[in-house]
Amino acid sequence: MPERQRGLSSAIMQTIHNLKSSFLVRKKLRNSATPQEIILWSKIRREQLGYKFRRQHSIGRYIVDFYCPEKKVIIELDGYQHKKEICGEYDHERTLFLESLGCRVIRFWNNDINKNISGVIGKIEKYLCEAPR
Repeated sequence: MPERQRGLSSAIMQTIHNLKSSFLVRKKLRNSATPQEIILWSKIRREQLGYKFRRQHSIGRYIVDFYCPEKKVIIELDGYQHKKEICGEYDHERTLFLESLGCRVIRFWNNDINKNISGVIGKIEKYLCEAPR
């Protein structure tokens, strides 16, 4: 990507990340994290996987569970509510938007965190290795 284009892309990304308008919602989500979010956060925070992650990070009108800015990797944890058809459509639209920005979205069920956290961490590490910088 040419330098000018990369700079423009970076400028656009800065205007849609962690919008002030979503600060209170993000704060509320962080303070009311699910047990699975707490477990995963304890494994990926403080660069334990070699990369910085942010939790409840906004990108445009969406708030993602976890985001690695260096690798543009998004981790989403889904509970039973995501099995509903309306949520599936919303999740699909959201994923398309995030991927259009060059992000890779990884989804795990809450049950995956409960039953196989080491497998989840292994998959995240694989995505981080495969993702371009």
